[in-house]
Amino acid sequence: MAHLLALDQGTSSSRAIVFDLAGRICASAQTEFAQHYPQPGWVEHDALEIWQTQLAVAREALAKAGLAAADIAAIGITNQRETIVLWERASGRPLHAALVWQDRRTEDACAQLRRDGHAALIQARTGLVVDAYFSATKLRWLLDHVPQARARAARGELACGTIDSWLLWQLTGGAVHATDVSNASRTLLYDIHAGRWDPELLRLFDIPAALLPEVRASATPFGTTLPEHFGGTIAITGIAGDQQAALYGQQARAPGRAKNTYGTGCFMLMHTGTQALQSANGLLTTRAAQVGGEPAPFALEGSVFIGGAVVQWLRDGLGLIRSSADIQPLAASVPDSGGVVMVPAFTGLGAPYWQGEARGTIVGITRGTTAAHLARAALDAIAYQSAALLQAMDRDARAAGVAPLSELRVDGGASVNDALMQFQADLLGIPVVRPAMVESTALGAAQLAAASLQLDWQPDAEQASRVFEPAMSRDQAGALMARWEHAVRQATAA
Repeated sequence: MAHLLALDQGTSSSRAIVFDLAGRICASAQTEFAQHYPQPGWVEHDALEIWQTQLAVAREALAKAGLAAADIAAIGITNQRETIVLWERASGRPLHAALVWQDRRTEDACAQLRRDGHAALIQARTGLVVDAYFSATKLRWLLDHVPQARARAARGELACGTIDSWLLWQLTGGAVHATDVSNASRTLLYDIHAGRWDPELLRLFDIPAALLPEVRASATPFGTTLPEHFGGTIAITGIAGDQQAALYGQQARAPGRAKNTYGTGCFMLMHTGTQALQSANGLLTTRAAQVGGEPAPFALEGSVFIGGAVVQWLRDGLGLIRSSADIQPLAASVPDSGGVVMVPAFTGLGAPYWQGEARGTIVGITRGTTAAHLARAALDAIAYQSAALLQAMDRDARAAGVAPLSELRVDGGASVNDALMQFQADLLGIPVVRPAMVESTALGAAQLAAASLQLDWQPDAEQASRVFEPAMSRDQAGALMARWEHAVRQATAA
């Protein structure tokens, strides 16, 4: 049992990776699943498809590694956060499509909460702003719009949870309804200071407590899989939301360490230890992964809703590229974006702007603009948004007496793009460090599972990282950021 299986359930794909106890990848499998957009601003997933694809890639990864259930010490789960599923306890059948974290259908409900003066209480308890990004208003929408859902919930017939809870329920055959503290802290329902579902917030959102999963530490026993899934039982001993898992996998386990994950969205987290920093710059306070008996540490977080997803749009929406891999050579075929700035606010803007009404905008187009310039502008937008996050994070850190970041550690699919990482370092003015192992999210899930069992996890000495040093003058970087902020103002104009 010298291997760990990480289930990495993301926004656009389900992935499984088998690690050995030296932290090496033995095998992996990944498959995309359908994205559904029933109305402008609405984003849904088929919860059963998520489960089926996740199970399929887990089986495929084990087969590729030539391993059986008996060879796997434990499973660690990491997942897209905030996405919510409502299902029937008796059958495990979802009552509706999963409402994805990108979904904006509850913007009006959030605006009403702000008008009614509830924002300060909610932020004080949860560390979050009132926004459709989070789970609570999505869950309330399901209860109000799925026929008989509220009455059935009152009778105890239904369960709900984020994707980790949904997978855990399916893996254990309904034996376990639980989540971890990192996922719970993204719902607008969890008091991150008291460490519990908050009764006052449950009343405010009109959500029955009986619907919700039990909240556990991130590294702890969660149950065992049914034998039919993998030909034998496997213990599930680690769960964390994808960004907290990546923070753990990046070894950012001390105050002041930070990482940015470049996935469907971009997510920057800075470990703040026992200090729950209250942001004055549009960032969020959240809980990091909990290991051992101590309370989960805090983290400061900024979220970009559309990161790598802009590449999918160029592929599927505009047809500019045939595969996602085509973006790099197309963008590299021009020296810069030719003055074009793209603000991919397809589902509003997240931190530090929090403009849910913003919509995608492209400025600076001329007769000479080509597909290559649009590709370059799309990649640049990922770096611009992340730079805005880090600048906001630096302001909060300085105000709290925390030293500004001296480097940014990066991971995620888009981090393998050298040109993007160089542009990121240029904008930030600090080194960007990309470890040899960029699968930090899955690695963190595996490490949490190992920590729960106190396994002798002895990763190889850190492989050579690629360091991107800033090569742009601060005046030039400032001018580019000013141009970006001008484009953001166009995207948020009424």
